[in-house]
Amino acid sequence: MNAIYFEEYGPADVLRYGEQPTPTPKPHQILVRVRASSVNPIDWKVRQGDLKIMTGQKFPKIPGRDVAGEVAAVGSNVTRFKVGDRVYGMPNDGTGGANAEYALLAEPVAAFIPDNLSFEQAGAVPLAALTALQALHHHGQLLSGDRVLINGASGGVGSFAVQIAKALGAGEVTGTCGPENMDLVRSLGADHVINHQEHDYVLNLSQYDVIFDAVGKSTFVASQQALRRNGRYVTTTPDPATVLTDKLAAAFSTKSAHVFLAKERGTDLALISAWLQAGTVRIIIDKTFPLSETAAAHRYSETGHANGKIVLTVE
Repeated sequence: MNAIYFEEYGPADVLRYGEQPTPTPKPHQILVRVRASSVNPIDWKVRQGDLKIMTGQKFPKIPGRDVAGEVAAVGSNVTRFKVGDRVYGMPNDGTGGANAEYALLAEPVAAFIPDNLSFEQAGAVPLAALTALQALHHHGQLLSGDRVLINGASGGVGSFAVQIAKALGAGEVTGTCGPENMDLVRSLGADHVINHQEHDYVLNLSQYDVIFDAVGKSTFVASQQALRRNGRYVTTTPDPATVLTDKLAAAFSTKSAHVFLAKERGTDLALISAWLQAGTVRIIIDKTFPLSETAAAHRYSETGHANGKIVLTVE
């Protein structure tokens, strides 16, 4: 099969497009003929070697955390899916593997693509939407009526987070973004939008029950004054120094700090699928690249200016 791969850590130039072995499904896995995938910040952070303590030195590596396509083969123990089904999900091998013509999904973490979504739309969903849901529900413990702030509300994760916060019953959602994206964030359902170039949300004293920093640009220490009593700060940026500082600060506060990486959960993806099918959540796609131009997609993602998701199409 053709795939994007790299044989050493480094800049986008280390990415290659060429032949790699087609994976074989284990008993609990399905082999997906990939029709669309995407680029997420974690993909180029892995490629750069920022997470090598977790991803190790075994090469070549195929990046990509989002799979959308058709079932090409099933393992001997698979019962929910059959060849030809439209499926999507997040590979759970810990390193990626989705930026290729074929990829593996474990049966428990896969879901049927909603009928109203194209492959390109579905390819934009799994990692970003799962991150948003788990940040707000599992870690932020969002309750009905809570006041929520999404920092980075126009990005891939943030655009889902605004909508999912509303779907979970948030009483008031505030999003931060650049001035050019304020109308987009309002269209997603935000009650208030902050131009981060003119106002720092941390100055909003005791305003929020949950702060989700979807872009890793702040810290619990900086944000805690904007949290109400028993408020929760959530981020997906596992910088060791920041994690330690935030946890120490939270230990002496009624407020809490949570750092996490999204997990592959089929039940969570099924809930997201229901929202997508009902139109409760919609997908924002910024740019689409063919698989062979993944390096260009990485470079664009690294600018930090993407509105919504960056999708890769696989012919």
